[in-house]
Parts: sequence; C-alpha cells; structure tokens
Amino acid sequence: MPLSTDDVLIGRLALHYKLVNEQQLQGAQTLHELEGGARSLGEILVAQNLIPERRLEQLQAARLEVLRRKSAGMATGLPSGAFQVPGAAPSPAPSGSFEGFGAEPPPMPALVPSGAAPPAMVAPRAPQAPPEPQFPGVGPETRLDDLLRFAVGRGASDIHIHATAPFEMRRNGELRRVDPNPIDPVDSERLVREMLDPEQARALDEKGQIDLAYDVAGLGRFRVNAYRQARGTDAALRAIPKTPPTLEQLGLPASLARFADWHQGLVLFTGPAGCGKSATLAAMVDLINRSRPDHIISIEDPIEILHPSKKCVVNQRQVGRHTNSFARALRAALREDPDVIAIGELRDLETIALALSAAETGHLVLATLHTNNSIRTINRILGVFPPNQQEQIRTMLSESLRAIVSQRLVRRADGSGRVPALEILVANRAVGNLIRDSKTFQIKSILQTGSSQGMCLLDTSLAELWKAGTITREEALLFAEEPNRFSGGA
Repeated sequence: MPLSTDDVLIGRLALHYKLVNEQQLQGAQTLHELEGGARSLGEILVAQNLIPERRLEQLQAARLEVLRRKSAGMATGLPSGAFQVPGAAPSPAPSGSFEGFGAEPPPMPALVPSGAAPPAMVAPRAPQAPPEPQFPGVGPETRLDDLLRFAVGRGASDIHIHATAPFEMRRNGELRRVDPNPIDPVDSERLVREMLDPEQARALDEKGQIDLAYDVAGLGRFRVNAYRQARGTDAALRAIPKTPPTLEQLGLPASLARFADWHQGLVLFTGPAGCGKSATLAAMVDLINRSRPDHIISIEDPIEILHPSKKCVVNQRQVGRHTNSFARALRAALREDPDVIAIGELRDLETIALALSAAETGHLVLATLHTNNSIRTINRILGVFPPNQQEQIRTMLSESLRAIVSQRLVRRADGSGRVPALEILVANRAVGNLIRDSKTFQIKSILQTGSSQGMCLLDTSLAELWKAGTITREEALLFAEEPNRFSGGA
C-alpha cells in the first residue's frame, strides 16, 4: 500500500532533521508497503527504535503546522521555538519547490533556517522484492555475527543472549527487547559456542563461566562473559571501540590529561559496572602512549581495547591466556622494566598490595575499582588488609595515591545518549594526612573546597549538568548522594 501524504511528510521531516538516514527511511517505507499499511510510517520508525515516541509526537505537531500554513496560504515564519525537536540539527534544504505546498513553504520553527525550504517529499515507492528483515531473528540458521552487526548498527553498547528469553540489547543505558520470541536453549548454546575455541569451550564446561574477547571481521571487538544458568547457556557481550577513545570523545574534561604527566603513583578510575571506567583507563593509556617514550604493561581480563605501540612500547597481557592471575602478572611486571602499569581491575588483597608497592617504587599505576566514590575507594583498599597491617598500608596509600576519578553515565535530557558525571579527588598533603590519621570521612570537605586544584564532588557535577539543561532533575536525583540540593527549578 502506497504511503499516505501524512506518512510521506512525517518521513521527509524525520530525514530533514537527521533523526533517520535515507537507508533507514527507505527500509521503513518498504516495510510499510509489505504490511499493506497496517501501521503508519511513524509507528514503524518507533517500533524499530529509530526515533523515540516523543520525537514522533513532535514531528506530528510540526506536520500539522505545515498543513495549517499551507491551508491558510501562509508562506512565512512561525512563533519562535514552537514545535522544536531538541537536539536535532537541520540538514541543508534543497532549492526548488516543496512538493505539494508551493514554492515558499512555511519554515519549521527553530529547526529550519529563515527562508529555507524543507526538502521535497519522498514519492511512494513501487513494490520491490522484500529486503532482508530488519531483525534477522534467532533460529537454527542464525549466525552470531549477524546478530552483532544488527545490534551495533543500531548503537547498542551491550548485547544479551539468554536461553528461553528474547534477544535484547542496551542502548543509551536502557535494555530493550528486540524480538518478542524467546531464544531456544539449543540455539543459545550454539551461538555461544561460535565464540569459543576448544580451550575456552573446555573452560566453560568445567567452570561454568568464562571471560573472553571476541573479534568480528569488519565490525569490531567484544568483551564477553559466557556462563551457564538454570535454563541453558547465556552470554553478555559489550561492544569495544576499534581504536582507543580520547578524553574529548568520552565527554571528559581536558583537565584529566594532566594525570598522564605523572611518572609515579597510583591513579584509580572507579564507579559501578557499565559507567565507562575501562574506556577512561584506555584513554589515559593512549594519551601516555602518544606523548612520551615509556614502557607500558597492561594486565586485563580479557584484553579489551588494543593499543598499538606509538611512542611507547605497549605489552598487553590477558589473565587466563597469558598469565594465571592479576597478582602473578603484576609480580612479573615489576621485573620487566615497566614505566606504566595498567590494571584492568583491582580484585583482591594480593593485587592491591602489589599495585601499592609498584606505585611506591617509582612506577605509574593506573587501575579500576568497583566503588562508588573517593572515600569508599580509600576505605575499600584499606579494608581488604588485616588489622595488623592497617597502619602500614595507610602510610603507603597516603604517599602513593595521586588521584581518584569516580564516574557515572547519566542519560541526557534530549534522549540522545549519556554524559559522564564525575567526582575527582586529587591527593594533596591534606588528603594524605587524613588517610594516615584514619579520618577519611573528612575528605569530603576537601572535595568541596578543592575546585582550584581540579577537585569536584559527584553531586556538584550532577548539579552543573542539571542547571545547564543537559540532564533532567529526575535523572540527577537517581545518582545524587544528597538529593535535597536538587530541590526547586534549574
């Protein structure tokens, strides 16, 4: 069934404001024809997760205004700011008439530059051979690589394969169900096995779980955890950038770059799972790799972002494949003449003790830790040691700690993605004294007054994002430690 005039206009406006690209629009149009017009074009765009529902509502309001202007014979401006689609930048409007609405169409408020015409509407397409389905589905013939290409092509950060549950992917921090049909346990097992070599398959069979990295030619690299559960074999995959990210690409302040200038000490990147710690660590490693001639050794489980040697010589070791444990690799690294040691995660007492020793003996140690803020990070490190070692460890940590960056990824108000909110502690003499004197609870006051040294509380970062309109008050409250500071309007 050909597109209606209303559908044509919705599609053209979505394309004009760069909410979809031409390939996505054509796919939705073809699906509309194949369905015989059972759903409107806008409903299809929303169902395919190409635009959020609230954007469709704004496009529909804009369409009505175009039609009203055309009916009234009006060809010039609308009230400033009305019907604006936040975050959508207009594409250059082509010259010529706006098909069906005259040579001087009404501009869309705050989206179309004054005097510019929206592009011509898409003409209904003649029926063609059915394209490959938008979602390949999960069945006996499904290949894992096809599922990953589908998910990454739609901006997924994480892909979930669960036996007896539908295929799901995470976009902008939200888990979304792609297909209502559950995955058969036989298919789930087969998809997981596609990623494993014989040694990894044996490890999964013997231990019930395994961490690994999986490469897809022409697509990218994935961090994988495969595991057995009551209903079958599952896997969670995280897409890894092909190249190390920069601080700018991650939305992090340029001031963090100064941490890469240090040649000894301990720098920690902390936060809950999925907050971007590993990406920030990779950005710092790449910054050092590009700026000075050092020897970098990274210890990861598994290796995520690959770092080619630039100015530095970079050696990356994977726990389980190249070494038995973080502690064993770290102990060996101290005899391998490193300048910088990057540790994927501080997991246990032995690894933390070796990291402190390395930082104290003239190495720069970069590491991640699953803690929520700076004070809890310090207490977590101290707390893993027995009481009879506490005093010694407090002294070591007070002298070797350089900085703690605790971060969260917070959804933007316009739904276009997520932005980092940070707590930054720079260890100065006052911080060292509080650690030695078992007064870590007083570090918060230093964070509040240390802005001139680049320090910041997480709540302060959230408040700045909220007042700038980058995030909503509700989103700030989800992560705030003192919600009362977010009362009232921005």
